[in-house]
Amino acid sequence: MNLPDHLRRMARNNLWSNDRLYRAVLSLEPGEFEPNAPVSFRRSGQRSTTYWRSIILYLDFLEEGGFGAAAHDDFVSFYEPGELFAAQVAADRRLIAFCDALSESDLDRRVITDRREDGMIPERIGDILAHVFLHDIHHRGQVHAMLSGTSVKPPQLDEFLLYYDAKLREREVERLGL
Repeated sequence: MNLPDHLRRMARNNLWSNDRLYRAVLSLEPGEFEPNAPVSFRRSGQRSTTYWRSIILYLDFLEEGGFGAAAHDDFVSFYEPGELFAAQVAADRRLIAFCDALSESDLDRRVITDRREDGMIPERIGDILAHVFLHDIHHRGQVHAMLSGTSVKPPQLDEFLLYYDAKLREREVERLGL
């Protein structure tokens, strides 16, 4: 397997993992998503929205969309998990499309990342993608831990890459068109 193929698989894993996690969050009992719940998803909603906003920022860098750091300006936070889920799916699909178009030579190509007061920093596409996937894993881990304090069992998020696990993800992969 070459690196672009690996990144394509990681992009698909990202969609699949986020789908499993958001479906768990959407099945929380009434009151478990509220600000005064013992493990508050809504209190941490600012953190979740900040995470989502940073993914959009990195997608803009990768796609050379021109928004740059302005992607953080005029951003409206999500307070309902369903709305955030829909936005996440759209971002995950954009990431898959970007990775599907990658060639080996694209990975070393540099794109400008607007870091405002720190300047316009050229970064390699391969490095940005590695950062995005690690960033996603980190934040999914936070939500996974939060779910353990609720009525919803945290879902398995490591059943995507191995052939052995194919039977455990088959329906979801089909539903997601992966």
